Amino acid sequence: MITSEAVNRAIDYILEHLEEDLSLEKVAMHCHFSKYYFSRLFKAQTGESVYGFIKRVRLEQSAFRLKTEKERLITDIGADYGYSSSNYSSAFQLRYHMAPVSFRRQSYGLSMEHPFFRHENWHMETFEECHGKVRMGYVPDFRVVYERRFGSYEGLYAQWNRFTEKYGEYFTENALFLERTYNDPAVTENANCLCDLCMTVGEDCPLENTTIIQGGKCAVYRFKGHAKHIYAAYQTLFLVWLPRTAYRLDQSRSLFDIYRVVDGNTLCMELDICLPVK
Repeated sequence: MITSEAVNRAIDYILEHLEEDLSLEKVAMHCHFSKYYFSRLFKAQTGESVYGFIKRVRLEQSAFRLKTEKERLITDIGADYGYSSSNYSSAFQLRYHMAPVSFRRQSYGLSMEHPFFRHENWHMETFEECHGKVRMGYVPDFRVVYERRFGSYEGLYAQWNRFTEKYGEYFTENALFLERTYNDPAVTENANCLCDLCMTVGEDCPLENTTIIQGGKCAVYRFKGHAKHIYAAYQTLFLVWLPRTAYRLDQSRSLFDIYRVVDGNTLCMELDICLPVK
């Protein structure tokens, strides 16, 4: 878990400005620290340097967009993150051990391994099956208390138990539990997956670790099933549903889930997967 709110602000800033010229100096200045002190703080909290984090996340975001924006030229996607054509191919090859064109082709295959349940058989829905579970609408903003964590989505249920116990005194009958996600596990290693565990709170919540999850226009997919099938639902949305619609992901907003029903014994649940679109 990332306990420094300054580091959390830095991560938010980096994610919001990935397609711009970023540097340690800019990030440290945004957080009102010297670059030398902030460099040590960021590395201690995340295990990565600021530069290493920026470079990794840019490549991961570009890989995600190779999947979800298959009509765009690969060179244009690389250029969005500051790469020339040759430099992008080399950097991508070093990170994913394959060329961008091969990665894009492989992403649309049906033989991808589940990143958590290694021996689990999974499949994507058809467009018609998925489309029947999606509704378009405007989702409100949510004021939440949150904790940000790096690591695999395995074991997340135990993390949620600790979270709800810790913030139980701020729970109300109208409170919602949300999970804000920043990575596609198909392109980000388990240890580097980043997510926020969140609970809605009122304006009078005195805690420092509160933030606003931005709503707006979203494609809302109602998931019902075991937790291990959420991955397949996301991949269906990314690879089957989005390419067949006129919508595109709004990169300025985060994806998030709203938990509706959770059975702690069976890990079966109902939740709304909210994709910000434009």
